[in-house]
Amino acid sequence: MKEKLNMKEKFLELWHKYFGNAELPIIFYYTDGDGGAEWAEKDTIHRCIICELAKVRNGKSLVYNAVRVKCGGAKRYLGYTDKMRPGFEYFLSCGNEQMEGERYLRNPDLVREFMKNQHTIPGAGRNIVFKRWDKMDENDYPDVVIFFAAPDVLSGLFTLANFDQSEPNGTFTPFAAGCGSIVYYPYLESKSERQRAVIGMFDPSARPCVPENTLTFAVPFKRFETMVSYIEESFLITETWSVIRKRMR
Repeated sequence: MKEKLNMKEKFLELWHKYFGNAELPIIFYYTDGDGGAEWAEKDTIHRCIICELAKVRNGKSLVYNAVRVKCGGAKRYLGYTDKMRPGFEYFLSCGNEQMEGERYLRNPDLVREFMKNQHTIPGAGRNIVFKRWDKMDENDYPDVVIFFAAPDVLSGLFTLANFDQSEPNGTFTPFAAGCGSIVYYPYLESKSERQRAVIGMFDPSARPCVPENTLTFAVPFKRFETMVSYIEESFLITETWSVIRKRMR
């Protein structure tokens, strides 16, 4: 536990040193408890979880379960169901007589093929806790660290993620809903050998929930720890980065 708290403080110090007042990341993890977080609202109103995470980014810790996730897509991406709404293949593509399509994929057949490659993550029966990095305590065991980042910050994170790689794809950018890019794919990566970072938040439906110049960088916690260990031998200590650092707000 002491080692984890040391990691928390070490990162806060390094983050301020090399990224100034850039927004702190948030973390999530699955648990049988509530992590000391406040339960998300329980109602029948459709809510985009990306919009709700603005509260976490501002310092409020939230915990969800299957009942409190109100978006059908988020229920699937967070592991609470392996089912999709009836007619989803039309909803994601061209629509039909019953619904307007989002037109994110060209036709229903493409959607069906796309869904065949989707896996279920084990969220069923568990809770998912979201906290800002500085709100963590010794009882938190992050699965993934998520940055909501402006281009300069994203540049630094992206480059650091490849610092110890001989192959250029230390990050990847899957086609996904907003919650898929910060929970589903990074969680799957946390169970893989390489544990790549995921750049995301390209989903037009989720974009209104984040500032216009913001994307996400989500990385498995184990990989994040390695990245942090390299900071003070990386490009971040050079004049090249110093020029960028000076213009960060």
